[in-house]
Amino acid sequence: MQEGKIWVASHDGVYLIKMVGDVRLTLCVPFDHFIKSMFAANDFSSIIFDLADAEAVDSTTLGLMAKIALQAEQKKQLRPAVICNSPGLNRLLESMGFSDIFDVVDSLPIEVVSDMCIEAAGEVDERKVKKRVLEAHKILMDLNQKNEETFRDLVKTLEDDVS
Repeated sequence: MQEGKIWVASHDGVYLIKMVGDVRLTLCVPFDHFIKSMFAANDFSSIIFDLADAEAVDSTTLGLMAKIALQAEQKKQLRPAVICNSPGLNRLLESMGFSDIFDVVDSLPIEVVSDMCIEAAGEVDERKVKKRVLEAHKILMDLNQKNEETFRDLVKTLEDDVS
């Protein structure tokens, strides 16, 4: 599997977040920093996730995606789109309840190019990563009962470890 990367681009307040390869929690801290800056931008108006080149996306990344969708709904009353043409990833998104918070489509009528890559930091603050992982999984748990059951033990373990 190809090492995961998250590419981002924006134009007139429309943000594209393109995930490539095997996207894992090692990107969660810089990705969370990007999320904060995106929502702080004066021109922020919408979000598109492109998973067409993603091979796998872990639950921490899915939790951060859900965080974006929920904040977008709360702040701008908008519903982000997810481009995904992988049957396996589509099943994963559906099982996590993403069709309730995203518009999932298999393609866009235009090609969009990403211009900045979010990469994992060299030295990782383990406590920061654990806090992001905990937050992401709590968000997933709140989406539906199945997620609550799936991630309950992990969240309990992380809460005990972080505190």
